Amino acid sequence: MSEGILRNAKKASAGSEGLRQMREGIRDAVPVMTGYFAVSFALGITMKRAGLTPWQGFWMSLLNNASAGEYAGLAMITAGAPIWELALMTLIANARYLLMSCALSQKLAPKVSVGSRLAIGFDVTDELFGLAVARPGKLDPHYYCGAMLLALPGWALGTMTGVAAGQALPQVLVDALGVALYGMFLAVIIPPCRKDRVLGGLVALSFAASFACSVLPLLKTLSGGTRTILLTVILSALAAWKMPVKEENA
Repeated sequence: MSEGILRNAKKASAGSEGLRQMREGIRDAVPVMTGYFAVSFALGITMKRAGLTPWQGFWMSLLNNASAGEYAGLAMITAGAPIWELALMTLIANARYLLMSCALSQKLAPKVSVGSRLAIGFDVTDELFGLAVARPGKLDPHYYCGAMLLALPGWALGTMTGVAAGQALPQVLVDALGVALYGMFLAVIIPPCRKDRVLGGLVALSFAASFACSVLPLLKTLSGGTRTILLTVILSALAAWKMPVKEENA
């Protein structure tokens, strides 16, 4: 009897902690959702020009929550490219998320189930990745899923609304909406950089290296996604080699 009561108490405690983590994820994702809606609204206008309906835009964003990947896909659709070229271009544009997924796997405790890992892997984005890695200690899947519950619909509804609006807005306003994404990036990376000088230096170095690669004769011919992958691997490997993170004692 006492063992059963103890097990039930542990389950109730775990459920309560999971709900708390999910609420915190939803709370932290509010600015992400707001930024997603504004930026994806401009993406929706591009979808309208490519001939997509509001519902098609909604499902495209819900199943492929990636601005660069969607822009690349829309460019291929507009050009009348075959399906295999569309799939290949989307894979290349989204390849950097493979690296983020590997990093997130190291933030998860070994006991996290495969189902939870698949749920997290469904929506790995720059902003949600930033929220996750800034979280101290191991990442609770409930926190990430809570953030997804707010961020993902915000992106999909934003594109749907943009498609419906079509070309009603002036171009200057559409261009202004695109700036929101970069402001959101800064909001994600600045707080952890203020706490860690090494991380701040690496971020500054990555900015400089990215700019250099965009103007150097050979490297500038590579796609933006390929340059991002190369820089991420090289800089992270150097940082891990020269300034490894000390493991905490169990």
